[in-house]
Order: sequence, then C-alpha cells, then structure tokens
Amino acid sequence: MSEIDQSPGTTPVAAPPSTDLERFEESVHSMLAQAGLPVERLFVPVGERRMLVTTLPGVLERLDTTVLSRSHYISKMIAAATVGLFDAALNYLWDELVSELRRRVAGFDLKYFFDIAAGANADLRKGLKSEEDLTKLDDARILSAALAIGLLTDTGYQRLDHIRFMRNHASAAHPNQVTLTGLDLANWLQICITEVINTPPDTVTANTGRLLANIKAAVLDKAAVDAAAAFFDQLPHDRAATLANGLFGLYTDPGRTVTVADNVRILWPQLWPFVSEETRSGYGLRHARALASAETQFATAARELIELVGGSSYLTPEVRAVEMADALDVLDTAHAGFNNFYNEPAPARRVAELAGDQGDVPEAVRPRYVRTVIEYFLGNGFGVSSAAATHYEKMIKAFAPGDAGIALRLFMDPRISSLLSSTVGRHQWVEVMDILEPKLTSTRDRNLMKAVRAFTGPLEQMRLDTGIKKLATATTP
Repeated sequence: MSEIDQSPGTTPVAAPPSTDLERFEESVHSMLAQAGLPVERLFVPVGERRMLVTTLPGVLERLDTTVLSRSHYISKMIAAATVGLFDAALNYLWDELVSELRRRVAGFDLKYFFDIAAGANADLRKGLKSEEDLTKLDDARILSAALAIGLLTDTGYQRLDHIRFMRNHASAAHPNQVTLTGLDLANWLQICITEVINTPPDTVTANTGRLLANIKAAVLDKAAVDAAAAFFDQLPHDRAATLANGLFGLYTDPGRTVTVADNVRILWPQLWPFVSEETRSGYGLRHARALASAETQFATAARELIELVGGSSYLTPEVRAVEMADALDVLDTAHAGFNNFYNEPAPARRVAELAGDQGDVPEAVRPRYVRTVIEYFLGNGFGVSSAAATHYEKMIKAFAPGDAGIALRLFMDPRISSLLSSTVGRHQWVEVMDILEPKLTSTRDRNLMKAVRAFTGPLEQMRLDTGIKKLATATTP
C-alpha cells in the first residue's frame, strides 16, 4: 500500500511508511505473506479510512453522553474501519442499529410489538414472551413491525432497509467483493442515529402507548372511551389496522386479565369502522386456523370479537358454509313453527349477518340460501313476518347477477309456485321482481324477465306456460 521510489536503472525500494496505519498494514501484510496467506484486497485504502475518521466527530456529536457510553458496537465499528476492515465495520454498525431498535421496542410495549411482528404466525407468537425473545425475530421482521407501530417513519424504514441489504451483500456477514467507502459508513451511521436513536415516537405512536397502558391499568370510563374514539377517527388506515391487530392479540392472549378483556370489548366496536376489509378477513382466517389446530381458547376469543361487531361474514368460507347451513336450519324451523311471525326475525337476522353486506355466501350453500330467502320473503300464504322481511329484503338487494338468475326461476319450484296463489305471495313477488330486474345481466335472464312480466294468467300457472318454461330451462344464452 506504500508508495514506491524507483529511479532508472535502480532496484525498486519501498518508501518509508508515512503513517501508523500504513505501518500497521505493512506488518499485517508481512505476517500473512510469511504464512503463505493472500494479502490482496484485505484492507481498504488509507485515504478512505482517513475520510471516515475525519467525518465521524460531526456524526457522533449528535449523540448524548448516555447513548455514547453504551454504544459498544459503534466502538467496534470505528475500530474495524480504522484498520481498514470496512466489511466488518458495516456488520457492527448493523448490530448497533438492531440493538437500539430492540431497546426502543422494549421501552414501548413488548407484548403489543410481538403481536404485530408475529402477525398470523401463531407458532412464532407462542415463543415470544420476554425482551430476550427479540433475538428470535429476524431483522426484516423487526424493521417491518417497527414501521407498523410507528417507531420508524416510512423514509426511515426505506433507508434502514437499504442498510440491511448492504449488510447482507457487502459486509463480513457473507462472502462478497463489494467495495465500501468511508463516506458510505459515515452516512449509514448518521442514518442510524437520526432515524432510530434520536427520533422520538410520533404522536400516534405516543398516544397508542398511553392507550395500551390505560387498557392494562383499569376499566376505562366514558371519558377515556370517548377520547379513544376521537383518536381512532384520526388514525391513518394502516395504523388503525396495526392497532386492531394489537387489540386482537391482547384479547386472544390466554394470559389476559379481566380488565384487559373488558377494555378491549369496549374499544373494539369503536375501532372496527376504521379497519380495512383485508384486515377484517384476516381475523376470520386466524379463527379458522385456530379451529383446525384445536386451539379452542384462541378460536373462542377470536369469535367473540368477530361476533361483537357483527363480522360473521368475515369468517372463512368453510366455517361460514357450516354455520350458514345451521342458521338456515334454525330459520326453517322458526318459519314453519307456531307463532312464526314472532320467532322468525332473530334467525333471519343471523342468516343476514353471515351473508354480510355484500351477500358473500359460500357456493356450497348458495342455492339453498337464495331459495330460502325468496320463499320466506313471499310469506306463508297468510302473511309475512314484517320484522324478518326487512332482513330478507336486505339480502335480496345484495344478490349478485347469478343469484338473481336463480331467484327469477324459483317460480318453477312447486312450493314457490303455490305461494304465488295467495294475495300476499303475489304482492311480495312483484317486489322481488322489482329488486331483481336491474341485477340481471345475461340475455337469457333478461328475456325470461320480460316473459314473466308479460304473463297475464294466474302466477301459480307460470311454471306450466310452454314459452316461459322453455326460457326458464334454457342452458344457453
């Protein structure tokens, strides 16, 4: 690495080393060469080291003495960089970054962080209990969870993730031939300081921390609930999802206290309107996984939160298919039983909850669902349960074009056709047709609707009309 003096006709002679760094480098080279080891590309040039050492004071002055006194990895980084091992220095820099992130997480709310970091991975979550368990989380997961709960800004996350990439591809952690500069290391250290060590939590994160502390301390009074509701209304969508995931984790924790459970039940309906559809569906999936793995306690708690906000439609199709079939059985019994006008609304409401606002009914039970809703909306020949009819109408209005096509053809069913012989049934049928007509998209369905509308005979006789029967049973447009 030292300069070479050479005059014409003379033997090259190495110039005396000009610095302690160069003398140290030459002694290491000599030792390695005597042992037969390679010496090429071992140290970065002294100029790059000088650049780093010159820049460091201005970077480090951003840290107070308390932080400096505990920053062992920064010391190791500087030591490695000074002797020319920039790849090792980058590794130590990353270790300092992760160490500070873990410190910040532990000072916020460890259980909340674990819930967010583990997500739907129940097996991982089971092994996360204390601060020591932070080491079980890989670096990428720690960064993502820190971003989710607001310990990192979007820009900070992107910058740190770039350092993580370089650590994986240019540090001593893995074999590589990437060249690092003194300015690279100084810049990355500065990012570590500004984005992690010296950046206080944002307002949302601070308020979340206070809310979590209050949830665990005592049952929330009305003023606290009102304040929380106002806070929820100001949350960005991604932070609302993160907070909901945290509350979900608190409630499904087997070790939860009565106070925590009561407070989450109070807050959950307040937060639910701000939670995305994707996040809501995720709770249904986690409930199904718990059922499949016989985690009864978790599944029960998850279901309680889902039911608390009328979220049955977010259960998985497999779970909803079974429950929809059961709910339809109960509705059948109520409709056919004594005093049905009084008993019918509750099971009708349950079916509507399972169908959801979008009418998303599992295919396995969809034909039965459509037939049942239409049949009971038509009444029983003597009248209609007005309270239940409200739910039936809502479900019919949520029918998709395919459902509408099925419903339109139900007059071919003798049971439905019989209902059309009553005054009540005929009146309700007209309402059904008005709701279904705008939903029909295929030429086949629209032609059938025209024929049904044009039919002038008794409605219970439509199923016997040759032309209408042909249109209703046609399999091609």
